[in-house]
Amino acid sequence: MAIDVRNPDPAYRAFWQEWHLSTLTTHREDRTPHVVPVGVTYDPEAGLARIITNKTSRKIANILAAGPEGARVAVCQVDRGRWATLEGIARVTADPAAVAEAVRRYEERYGRRPSPNPNRVAVEITLTKAMGRA
Repeated sequence: MAIDVRNPDPAYRAFWQEWHLSTLTTHREDRTPHVVPVGVTYDPEAGLARIITNKTSRKIANILAAGPEGARVAVCQVDRGRWATLEGIARVTADPAAVAEAVRRYEERYGRRPSPNPNRVAVEITLTKAMGRA
């Protein structure tokens, strides 16, 4: 079921506010999928999903390998019969304000402040598609 990325129905929005881990799918240089668990926040007003991670992770290498245009990615979460997928173009940022905003949103969703990490970056996914059943 297609969802309006910037104007999801209340149940879909609420599902992305509950405590759920997600998976992030990126592509390795050989185009095989790389799927890892992540914490994701969804900001429909900005049309973004955000992830915080270490700049030396494989997912970051995969995104950076796509070049400045960004990498096509998907994040997905599942809870029994409910599921939600967000797709878009991922870019990596080390901008302190962007990373702080991603950390703030992570803390809000997951109820804990991540440990300090001088190697932390944010992945910002400019959303192009949403689907699911919440």
